[in-house]
Amino acid sequence: ALWCVIMSLNPTRGCLLDLPWEDILVPHILCHLPLQQLLSLQRVSKSFQSLIQLYLANMRCFDSSQIGPAIPRAAFVNMLKDNEVLQQLALQNCCDWLTDQELLPVIGQNHHLHQIQLKGCAQLSRHALVAISLSCPHLRQLSLAHCEWVDSLSLRSLADHCKMLEAVDLTACRQLKDEAICYLVQKCSRLKSLSLAVNANVGDLAVEETAKCCPELEHLDLTGCLRVKNDSIRVLAEYCPKLRSLKVKHCHNVAESSLSILRSRGVELDVEPPLQRALVLLQDVVGFAPFINLQI
Repeated sequence: ALWCVIMSLNPTRGCLLDLPWEDILVPHILCHLPLQQLLSLQRVSKSFQSLIQLYLANMRCFDSSQIGPAIPRAAFVNMLKDNEVLQQLALQNCCDWLTDQELLPVIGQNHHLHQIQLKGCAQLSRHALVAISLSCPHLRQLSLAHCEWVDSLSLRSLADHCKMLEAVDLTACRQLKDEAICYLVQKCSRLKSLSLAVNANVGDLAVEETAKCCPELEHLDLTGCLRVKNDSIRVLAEYCPKLRSLKVKHCHNVAESSLSILRSRGVELDVEPPLQRALVLLQDVVGFAPFINLQI
């Protein structure tokens, strides 16, 4: 960034801004600079401000983590107000203030998005997911982890309109039950990665339907899904030959008798060690082991 400034201010070596902006500067030079530095360049001159605004209007990827731990609401709105070509949108660093009011205009004018990251954006509403489903038909990856506002109706809208989905993270979306998950996997059979972790409402019905509808499934996270049992894991082993990893930590009703089938195929399993699992089960059944260190 400093080199760019020096070049632009040194007349004996030519002016950087004399290069074609849309053909050279934006696609071949500015794209290699961190977003935070680009925003700082706006303060150099009015010409640089215009150049950076042009870049922001044409960038394909916006990741809030590149700017810092917190982004002012007004800065976010200003950065994306003219952009209609975004393909990737990651807003996990905006979770403290991001609401429908800021997100919906961005979603509404960007119909080419194929990756959206909204992890922890708790102040949004179901209208955000409906807007995504209606505006982003090419969506392939979506993270809604810890977004408890996601409900069955908004998830149905997503399933009806975004059938190219390959990865969905619904970790701790606690309103969702088996029926909503079943509808999603029936409509989105291309899923390769699905997280249903930390959801006590998800059980065997959702897992079995996922197995039968998504033969391309490679990664499934069921961490903390207490209602999942051995039978659905066996169905998963039968219908998902491409499965590479399965997380069943804290699924106390899933035993080695079902996991051994997947283990023999080289599937990576995330599960408590046998001793820790036995101690947890003992504590659940008889209230024993309050003083035992379960981190063994």
